[in-house]
Amino acid sequence: MLITSLDDYSRKLLYADFVQEETSWAHIKAAEAVVTEYGLPLQYYVDSLRVFRFVRGRDSNWQKLVLQTDEVDTQWGMIMKTLGVGIVYALSPQAKGKIERPYRWLQDRIVRTCALEKLTTIGEGRAALKDEVSRYNHYQVHSTTGQIPDLRFEQAKKEGKSLFRPYGLPKPYSSPKDVFCLREKRTTNGYGRISIFNHVIALPKVPLREEVEVHLIPDGTKSVMTVRVWWNNERVYSSDYPLADFPSVHF
Repeated sequence: MLITSLDDYSRKLLYADFVQEETSWAHIKAAEAVVTEYGLPLQYYVDSLRVFRFVRGRDSNWQKLVLQTDEVDTQWGMIMKTLGVGIVYALSPQAKGKIERPYRWLQDRIVRTCALEKLTTIGEGRAALKDEVSRYNHYQVHSTTGQIPDLRFEQAKKEGKSLFRPYGLPKPYSSPKDVFCLREKRTTNGYGRISIFNHVIALPKVPLREEVEVHLIPDGTKSVMTVRVWWNNERVYSSDYPLADFPSVHF
């Protein structure tokens, strides 16, 4: 599966990578890569994929469909809200085409390259993808803008036309882990504890019956899940657990 991010003004590819499965976590890591390298965009222009948007009648299992469209923030959407980045949904066929055309064009080129060069692993595909993105960004004159994407992107910054803002950690956070994470809500019980995926965590600093926010940060390379708990704008708990202890978390 290919995930891409494209700057609308310059048509520069800001992110492109293959993933085994299109998940919320894959898109969160893609957003983190864009934000940390280029800054905060004014808005993200996306389709209505479940990762980006809750849609009434499609994503609710409630018989009476109590929840309306956009009444539930997705994991990816909560991160955009934390960063102060707007979200615009492509609803018309023309708008969806604007998103899908560069994606399909790049995907088709990589598929042909892999077939011609007999590339079979995701690592080999990533190398071909990296080469193609570099060629496109730095050498190809775009048919719409008439400019090379990277030069147009840099020119926009110099002329003050760029809508990217400098990235800084929003308060009260001091680590990117608490911004680019999966979020869960829990309420402390009568013993000052919470349960998160069969793990019982004592929170002596938190009053009884108080709601806390749990941040989950999976690390597949280390097979570790970092669990961080926040209450009243303060981090009150942090610990690492084996990633295998969280089989029901869909990353």
